[in-house]
Amino acid sequence: MTENRPADDGSRTIWDRLRRGLARTRDGLLGPLQGTKDSVGPEILARLEEVLLSADVGPEETATIIAQVEATLATAGADWPAVEGALAAALRGALAGAERGFTLPPVRPAVLLFVGVNGSGKTTTVAKVAHRLSQDGARPLLVAADTFRAAAIDQLVNLARESGVEVVAHRPGADPGAVVHDALEHARTAGYDAVLVDTAGRLQTKRPLMEELGKVRRVVERLQGRPPDERLLVVDATVGQNAISQAELFHEAVGLTGLVVTKLDGTARGGAVIPISRALGLPILWIGLGEGLDELEPFRTDDFVRALVRG
Repeated sequence: MTENRPADDGSRTIWDRLRRGLARTRDGLLGPLQGTKDSVGPEILARLEEVLLSADVGPEETATIIAQVEATLATAGADWPAVEGALAAALRGALAGAERGFTLPPVRPAVLLFVGVNGSGKTTTVAKVAHRLSQDGARPLLVAADTFRAAAIDQLVNLARESGVEVVAHRPGADPGAVVHDALEHARTAGYDAVLVDTAGRLQTKRPLMEELGKVRRVVERLQGRPPDERLLVVDATVGQNAISQAELFHEAVGLTGLVVTKLDGTARGGAVIPISRALGLPILWIGLGEGLDELEPFRTDDFVRALVRG
């Protein structure tokens, strides 16, 4: 059966980027099974279980997926197209509820608070989201509330310059709450559509730093009359299921609303997207497929599964 592919050039570019970004996970997932394509037998389920676990899908989700594939093959036959189709259907089922599109709320400025551990790609992700919003015609304002590292401030300032977006930054060591306060005041008077706050990368076990995140949230609530519209945990896909443990205290501190999964282009463990989303009960808004400002895509379940299974 011919696969339906996006027809327009823009969609094809996005599709190619997603397909390339997931190549390592796809090769790890289906590569070991290529030798069985012409002679699919009963052992295919055991082999499939092995590769799902190696892709960091996790034991619970793997068991569910294998059971669904087995049930489908029992009625549809066991040739290779049937295996691919059954696997794709089971993966879509495992990711039910993981997709949520992002739109700016009607009350402006919207506030997006980004949190995560050190090295997750958080600062780059903040700049990428601002770049997307700017391309869509909105006026985003970046906020360098990671005041613990001068390098983080410089990084965001440089990324803002590259994308043509304004950034509010104080000196290193300044109070992050004060930076956010000044940025919100500026955004309201200058008519910005969205304020994107980059917070200090921190280990989830460092409670004083986690409490500071709660303070930043309270600054937003006091000035805006509501919490940040999005409280997004940026998760590095290369750490796999270890990301699940990162979320609990972040959720306690700010009440997470969604996830951004980064570095999917650099890992064969992209299957971890499934247990991460299901364990946390949070949607994935965007996925990072490279370091460039344009290498961030909205998470779309069907496209993700198609790129993962068929490429």
